[in-house]
Amino acid sequence: MARKRGLDHEAVLAAGFSILDRNGADGVTLRAVADLLDVRSPSLYSHVAGLQGLLDDLAFAATAAFSAALRDAAIGVAGDEAIRAFAVSYRRWATDHPARYELTLRAIDRPERRRAGIGAVETMDAILAHYGLDPRETRRIGRSLRASLHGFVTLQAADALGRGDHEASFDALINLFLDGLRSRIVAPSAT
Repeated sequence: MARKRGLDHEAVLAAGFSILDRNGADGVTLRAVADLLDVRSPSLYSHVAGLQGLLDDLAFAATAAFSAALRDAAIGVAGDEAIRAFAVSYRRWATDHPARYELTLRAIDRPERRRAGIGAVETMDAILAHYGLDPRETRRIGRSLRASLHGFVTLQAADALGRGDHEASFDALINLFLDGLRSRIVAPSAT
């Protein structure tokens, strides 16, 4: 049987993302992807390593896209403005792509996964370098920001923030983070 023209790894991923965006990760099946592409399920095995391979590949691509969005948000800004831009981009991407965001959290111990996600870590490290922290402290503070942002977007997605102005609450979260960050930067004393 000849391969269908235009069927390649990118087409399979695009179909997988289409299903993911509509139905979440549980809706992504090889049959659903094959049906969308108008092929038989076995045809997909030339392009992905089964369902688990497809989900892993979707996770890699989603993580790389998320990292790129965070990096792009921080280009041309520094300090507090860069942290705000990073935070706003994080929230926007997670809110606009909830199922893809969930995939970025998948624990996949493969080099492709680490490469896909390193961009976000490097962006955060570059932003925090502005504050003159040592590398260990930078990593801890970066994790704290990520945890805060993840908590906010997760609660918001679950409609668990309650009533009120979520924009003001998000702004308060960032202000609290920045206040805490500034308190860690101690100016040398004049003794």
